[in-house]
Amino acid sequence: MRARPESEVVSLARAGDPAAMDDLVSRHYAGAYRVALGILRDEEGAADVAQDSFLKAFRGLKGFRGDASFRTWLLAIVSNEAKGLLRRSGRRRETGLDNAGPLASDDDDAEQSLEKKEEVVRVRRLLERLPEKQRQAVTLRVFEGLGFREIGILIDSSEGAARVNYHHGIRRLREMLG
Repeated sequence: MRARPESEVVSLARAGDPAAMDDLVSRHYAGAYRVALGILRDEEGAADVAQDSFLKAFRGLKGFRGDASFRTWLLAIVSNEAKGLLRRSGRRRETGLDNAGPLASDDDDAEQSLEKKEEVVRVRRLLERLPEKQRQAVTLRVFEGLGFREIGILIDSSEGAARVNYHHGIRRLREMLG
């Protein structure tokens, strides 16, 4: 089913097709988990939020209008669920990308791969020092590849503010790396 366009898979899932739902989970689980992990900084909690978010999305799929992509809609649910969990638990810190996965390609030799991983860990630690919205904008853009419109939706700001937060965050990271 992977070769089907997402809009078709969403339509099938809306009609109750379990294979289509599985396809949507396989396409988007990793991103949902990373967004939840970035907010919660807890692997177990992130896995629970990702799973709960898919359940909530599938229950509400009939109301999905398609104004945004399914991915954006799902990540907004993940973000809201994770922030709600933080509010309920009295915690407020966000981000933590140590478990977001390697960025090295398969053809790198071991030494280059290790150097890249060390650099990624360094950048992730520096990300922790950014203000919340800058950190979220950079994380969502760099690690999830989201556009500024989608980022704005997820961080509760306009597209322009998401763009500004991203650029300020990148500038500050460069200064810290410099």
